[in-house]
Amino acid sequence: MADRRKNIKRPGGNTEEEEKKLDKGKKAVLSWLRKNVPVKKTKFYNDQVEYFNSAKAIDMLVKESPWSKEKAKPGSEIILETRHEAIGLLLELMRANMFHRAMKIPVEEKKKKKKEEEKEKGNEKEKEKEKEREKKKRKIRLEFHNDQIMVDGNEAYVWLYDPTPWYYYIAGTAIVLGIIAVCLFPLWPIEMRQGVYYLSVGAAGFLVCFICLAIIKYILFVLLFICTKGRLRFWIFPNLTEDVGVIESFKPAYVYTYDAPKKEKLSDDEESSSESEEEEEQNSQKEDKAVEGDGEGTGEDDKDDIDTGADVSRADNGSDSGGSSKEFEIIDGQES
Repeated sequence: MADRRKNIKRPGGNTEEEEKKLDKGKKAVLSWLRKNVPVKKTKFYNDQVEYFNSAKAIDMLVKESPWSKEKAKPGSEIILETRHEAIGLLLELMRANMFHRAMKIPVEEKKKKKKEEEKEKGNEKEKEKEKEREKKKRKIRLEFHNDQIMVDGNEAYVWLYDPTPWYYYIAGTAIVLGIIAVCLFPLWPIEMRQGVYYLSVGAAGFLVCFICLAIIKYILFVLLFICTKGRLRFWIFPNLTEDVGVIESFKPAYVYTYDAPKKEKLSDDEESSSESEEEEEQNSQKEDKAVEGDGEGTGEDDKDDIDTGADVSRADNGSDSGGSSKEFEIIDGQES
């Protein structure tokens, strides 16, 4: 296939010379086709080209063109009454290298194959709808067709005729005249030279003002940013250096954002005082708990002491004393 492609001679050449060989009537048909027949874009040997559908071109020539049976002027050289006549005219234009026939080759993609596999699992109705959508959206590339004939059908014909738009000539003429006028500046009248001088000074002044305003914008932002410790971001004319129009560059006049200060952390003294207060509270709670524990503990100890006191009193008195508090006092008296 690669060798075959190399041996193919692509049509083209100098289409302007071929166009000169055509008569006025055929040139008019050619220009009308190029402007009115819908075209699509795709790749042809890695080149972006425009192509049209032969059936649509024939339909438009027979029904809508100024050379159709209904719209043709009396005495016109070209009158297209049937599709066969339109095909013969297009064949003459194709032989003049205005366009050529190409083959449509669909571009296969891995993603499409995966989608097709997933779609096979779905319903048949959904498959049909999706296939129709794929046909409309499918990508194709073109290759040169060996049979260069005109076919009335869904065939692709690549345009080789690409006329230069009329406004290109006007723009080129204006550029040339402008360059000549600048070269002849010393010969201009004094009033025109003074006007150009004032215009140049005004343009330079505007440019200087623009640069100065941009510098002031950044200086003001930095100063306010430093003074507010990064909380305030203030911009004057934020769109001044953006890719927008002249008027839009000065809208809005200013923009700012302000970040509210976060809760300040306590200083070292405050932290130490708060920590000491917390410690005191914890200690007081511990002391309260300890006091309660001591009361309970003393009760148990008192019971032991009461028992010992009872034994002593029994030994001394030979009988039980009625109250434990008395025994406790007697013991304390003895100990003291």
